Amino acid sequence: MEISNTTRLYALSLKETRAWTFAALFIIGNIVVPQLCHAMIPHGGLIFLPIYFFTLIGAYKYGIKVGLLTAVMSPIVNSVFFDMPALAALPAILIKSVLLASAAALAARKTRKVSIGALIAVVLGYQVLGSGSPYYCTHDTRHHRPAAQHAMLACGEQRRARGHVLQKRRARPRRPAQQ
Repeated sequence: MEISNTTRLYALSLKETRAWTFAALFIIGNIVVPQLCHAMIPHGGLIFLPIYFFTLIGAYKYGIKVGLLTAVMSPIVNSVFFDMPALAALPAILIKSVLLASAAALAARKTRKVSIGALIAVVLGYQVLGSGSPYYCTHDTRHHRPAAQHAMLACGEQRRARGHVLQKRRARPRRPAQQ
């Protein structure tokens, strides 16, 4: 008995029942795993960004259509039922999710195989495009993590969260100095 280590990649059509079945399974995964991360690990959602995991797998393995279904429906369903992501953050999450699905499907089509290097390039590419700057995807001054590790984890959302906190601090009215 010979064991093969090759993985088949597909480009499923929306007319196929398998596409809808796999998309539904990936959407469920994108709902359950973030809930577990938030429940079991403090700040687990910000650290691991679990809402993108099944989007990456779905788009890479089953093509752009399954990836886009997963990319769009996962954040919307999560937001409606669990308010995560918050409604204000939903457009940014949707954009990044669609970027990830598109990049993963393109990488799979070009490489025609599962490659760790291609997956890392997809994640780094969508982080740079999604955050608007390579700097924010390679530096985290708050935790002092190595650049590549942090880019793989959560640079875009943490940068936005820090910026939101800073904007709130700046928006506070200053008290006049007492004399």
